[in-house]
Amino acid sequence: MDFAAVGKKIKELRKNSGLSQEELSEGICTQAQISKIEKGLVFPYASTLYQISQKLGVDVNYFFDIGTTPRLDYVQEVFEQLQLMRRSYRFKEMMDIVRAEEKNPLFFQNKKNLQLLLWHKGIYLHEVEHKVDEAIETLNQAVHILDMKGKVIQEREIEILLTIATIYFKEDIEEALKLYMEIMKHVQVLPHLNDYTIKTRLFYNLARVLTRLDQLDDSNKYCDEAIKWCLKNDSIYLLGQVHYQKGYNLELANQLDCAKRYMEKALIFLEIQKNEKLIKFVKEKISQLSL
Repeated sequence: MDFAAVGKKIKELRKNSGLSQEELSEGICTQAQISKIEKGLVFPYASTLYQISQKLGVDVNYFFDIGTTPRLDYVQEVFEQLQLMRRSYRFKEMMDIVRAEEKNPLFFQNKKNLQLLLWHKGIYLHEVEHKVDEAIETLNQAVHILDMKGKVIQEREIEILLTIATIYFKEDIEEALKLYMEIMKHVQVLPHLNDYTIKTRLFYNLARVLTRLDQLDDSNKYCDEAIKWCLKNDSIYLLGQVHYQKGYNLELANQLDCAKRYMEKALIFLEIQKNEKLIKFVKEKISQLSL
């Protein structure tokens, strides 16, 4: 990627537009960041480049041609930013990216890319605006945008279905169980998972739903499946939460010694993950079980 060529062109367009670096940066980034971009020291995030292009009155694709960056790289960068915002619960920043890209032809003219925006818009509607029905409607639109009738549902559609099921967990537990079981069928027919955490999340959330429905033996079964899956993939992702869930099930079943052992295992993984909020909670549970 020729950062210098893109930076040089941004500088040229900025000057032709009669804008200072500070004026170009307003509402986008810092003046210092514009300076670094123009010098070719850094390349802007996808959403930043799009906002710069809008302010300079050119199509964002113009910069791809100059810098010889495949357009797929831009879409991938947007995906990675959205993923980062989603996983760190920075939903308002996530929605800022969605709004910026909704006007980008790379997204609104491509259903697969538009699906990405709809998915994250649905998350925002639920998490920030608390519009449950509108969120589910938007997420369902994202699932079906590619007209998957008769075809095997792919990983992204499964991810979006997991998002819908998470909403149902808070709103309609029976509907959540129904959807998680449907997702299980979709996962089972996929020959390979690029993101193995999909199955971890599925097992863990199924266990949580079944606990809520007082089906503790079935919940424990999925906890065990999640633990085996994590060990198979050399992963500690959600391993602390899964051990806690089984410990909680055992506590509900009045098997307090076993419950304490699982809570202690959970604490080990949570401390590795540095999940301070859950660490404090699990420590309190262990103290209660030690009385």
